[in-house]
Amino acid sequence: MDERDFYTETTETKTATYSCPKCRQSAEFQIRWVRRTKKKSIPPGASDHDRAKFAKATDYLVRADDSLVCPNPRCRKRFDIPDYQTVVLL
Repeated sequence: MDERDFYTETTETKTATYSCPKCRQSAEFQIRWVRRTKKKSIPPGASDHDRAKFAKATDYLVRADDSLVCPNPRCRKRFDIPDYQTVVLL
């Protein structure tokens, strides 16, 4: 059984402020996240190993966007999101 069978996935956006490393202009960006929420009960056909994994499962967020584009019309450079955090446990 796959880990994704234990969760329901929804997408959400959060606002964050980043500055372009090339032109140093800061702006607010909409960052997409995938929220994985643990299901109420274990799916049918699960083994004992799957039941143990389901008991340890918790809700978490996974960042879907990896890079941004500078909003400055003169720059327009693509840069990676500087945060190293791509998963947030809830």
